[in-house]
Order: sequence, then C-alpha cells, then structure tokens
Amino acid sequence: MKMVKFGTNGDLSDENVFSQLLHEIAKLPEFLTVMSPENILSYVGHTILGMNSVQLYMKVPGCRTPAHQENNNFCSVNVNIGPGDCEWFAVPNKYWGMMHRMCERRRLQFLTGSWWPLVDDLRENKIPVYRFTQKPGDIVWVNVGCVHWVQSTGFCNNIAWNVGPMTGHQYRMSTERYYWNKVQSVKSIVPMVHVTWNLARFVPIREAELHSQMRRVMDGCLGRLSASKARMEKEKIPIKWHGREKNEATYYCRRCDVEVFNFLFTTQLEDKHVVFCEECARQADSSLLTYTVLQQFELEDLMSVRDNFQLRPASLSTDLGSPLLSAADVPKMPGLAPAATQVVLGPAGTAPTKC
Repeated sequence: MKMVKFGTNGDLSDENVFSQLLHEIAKLPEFLTVMSPENILSYVGHTILGMNSVQLYMKVPGCRTPAHQENNNFCSVNVNIGPGDCEWFAVPNKYWGMMHRMCERRRLQFLTGSWWPLVDDLRENKIPVYRFTQKPGDIVWVNVGCVHWVQSTGFCNNIAWNVGPMTGHQYRMSTERYYWNKVQSVKSIVPMVHVTWNLARFVPIREAELHSQMRRVMDGCLGRLSASKARMEKEKIPIKWHGREKNEATYYCRRCDVEVFNFLFTTQLEDKHVVFCEECARQADSSLLTYTVLQQFELEDLMSVRDNFQLRPASLSTDLGSPLLSAADVPKMPGLAPAATQVVLGPAGTAPTKC
C-alpha cells in the first residue's frame, strides 16, 4: 500500500522565526488579517493555535481535508502558496442541517467524524455545491458556517487562519454553535463567554444586533454566577480569590470540556491540579469538600461592565483600540498585491461555479 503524506497544523506563530511571512500577511486588507481591531478573535486574550495564529499545511497530490465547518462557525482565510493546485467543495451554511441529517442516516458524526460528501448525493437532496480550483496565489475566504472539504491535486503548501467579523450575524452563529457543542458534548475551541466579556470591556459596539446578542449572553452568565455563589455561601463553601493573569489561557472542565468561567472547581489528580465545572464537581462530590473553589473576577466588576455596556453610534466611536492589542499587533495594512485573487465561499460574495 502506498502511503500519502500530509503535514498538517504546522505552527507559524513565532514572529522571530517567521517574521518575513507574517509581514507579508500583514499587507492583506484588514478584514483578512490575523489580528485586527475588527476581528472578534483578536480579543480572546491568548493564542488559539490555527485560529488567531497562522498554520501551515504541506500536501502531496491526493491529500484530503474532510468536510467540516470551522470551529464555532468562524470565517477562515486560506492561501495557496503553491506550486500545485487544490480543489475545493463548499455548501452554504443554510444547508448544514440537511447535511447533518445525511450524516446521521449513515451513522457518521457531523461535528467530529471524518467524512467526504459525494456530489451526486448532494444533488439528489437538492443541496447546491460550489466547486473550484485554488491556484497558487489564490486566497479563499470561507464564509460563516460554510461546510467545505478540500483535496490537493498537486504538490502545494497552504497557510490558513480564522477571522471573526465584528457583526451580529457572526457572533450569533458562533454562540449558537457554542451552545450546540455543549449539547453534543463537543469542546468549543473558542471560549465565547470569556470573549464576550473582553469585547464588552474594550470594544465600542456599533451594531444593534451584536450589542443585543452580547447583552443576552452577559445577562445569562451573571444569572448563573450569582446562583452558583448563593449556593456556595449557603453551604458555607469557601471561595478563594485567584484573579486572572494577562494572556492566561481559558480553563475547560476536565470531564465535559465546557468552558469554565470565573468559578474554578479545582482538585488534584495524578499530582496535577485540574479544573472542573460545578456540575461535574458536584457529581463527583456533592459536598465539594475535595475541591478548592477559585474566583477569577468579582461579580460587582462584571455587573459594572454589563451596566456600562452601551450601544455606541458609529459617529462617536471610530477607534477600536484595545489594551489587548499593541500597535505592533494591529499594523497598518496596505492593499492586496495585484497578483493575488480572491474567492468568496457562501452566499455573501461572488460564487464559484455550482456543480
């Protein structure tokens, strides 16, 4: 049997090693760049490899990336460095439910499985498919929630990263997938609750839909935190102040992989301190006597952020600068080099040929 080699997820985030490459990427239009004031993923507060940092894919002919949506339905940018071509297939987000049901009928996991849709099957189910070739120098923009799968038809190198346009549509799609992942017991790579509070602290929000969606998430979060604190105070469970350091990574429950925000239920396993969510901690020990509860934020501070979170008219807020981003992180970006081309996937742009 002949082995096909596929080098995936090469980390290119080290500015000392890949400074020339990252400098070239900074020349792209702002909406395509890895870090920018209008990119939701710039406010995570720490690096998520391959999402708010650049990754490399080295391919020989026949390498395939199975069908998937991007993590938390964020957009993505993919650049073919060459020398060979890649063939892309894509389905707009509005049809993802139909594709999910097709996977269920075949006992495939839509979110975590490895599957390659057949164009004829999609045609029979009246699902439109976009199909095109990505030449060296071509940039592919994958729109919000677009289901896509890719195969190399030559020897090629691709670089890719994710972006999150500062819009209500992007935020809603990302938070919906965040909660759907919880139902499906799938880890959300982007900690949407933590990101929401960072946006509320540092970004003047100019769009009503985005403001409304964020306010809803913050209100729900505060309700859960207040109820949790009341339970622990009633049970006289001590809460220790922990705080949060700059660039500290978000914590996830060791058991169920959900984001753990503010109250960290920690215990020692195999000589390591690990974090659980309250639900999983209480399932293991209803009294929480074997856990140490750490607090990262004061509830009064979070309430103040929520109360001061106002919709800002565009005319009053043109500067989206943030303490999370230095001037070096958000450079001034010249225009796109004339030799490059752009391909937009999904209904929001010029569509490639339908199958």
